[in-house]
Amino acid sequence: MKAAILAGGYGKRLRPLTNKIPKNMVPINRKPIIIWQIEWLRKYGVDEFVLLTGYLGDILEKEIGDGRDIGVHINYCREYEPLGTGGAVLNGMEYLKDEEIFFVVNGDVLTNLDLREMTLLDKDLIGGLALVPLPSPYGIIEIDRAGFIRRFIEKPLIYDKWINGGVYVFRREIFNYLPQKGSIEHDTFPTLAEKGLLKGFIYRDVFWMSIDSHKDIEEASKRLSKLAGWP
Repeated sequence: MKAAILAGGYGKRLRPLTNKIPKNMVPINRKPIIIWQIEWLRKYGVDEFVLLTGYLGDILEKEIGDGRDIGVHINYCREYEPLGTGGAVLNGMEYLKDEEIFFVVNGDVLTNLDLREMTLLDKDLIGGLALVPLPSPYGIIEIDRAGFIRRFIEKPLIYDKWINGGVYVFRREIFNYLPQKGSIEHDTFPTLAEKGLLKGFIYRDVFWMSIDSHKDIEEASKRLSKLAGWP
């Protein structure tokens, strides 16, 4: 099975780390984000990858190579001007168009969610998104009816609100809906949703983080150190 990883971002909020290495090469517990992702995907039968690169893509290709050393096969498809997430996937069509279904993963996502359900995407659908609970950016205070504080909860997950987890499964028909320049999230998903062609796969109790800041690196390092048996 194949997966495309969106690896072309500038990682501006991770500077100065990303001045000389692409965002996907930023280490978490001494292991680059991209390697965490490949090891996780490989666990679910993904053995061929296309890395959709852009900024500092030559460094990523040099460091990761053809994947032989980590038991997979890797191709690269580079954009030389920003195409957006939709344009980047369309740019990699030659590596994916013969697959009945394939995964696409945002390059800044760390997760251990189980992909097996997503591989069972209904035949009349074009795509599916992994949905994870909204993580509160703040601590929560619980009070009783009299206004007394009873409990402090540090940044809980909010289980009645769901967010895009940045992990997608697509049928090859997705290429008919992708912009040459533009965003999957804003230009493609609303159209598919209106047509009833997009499914959400809900994941409640999984590890999931998007690495967007230096604080995220620190938190991910701590959480991964405590997470046994992953990837």
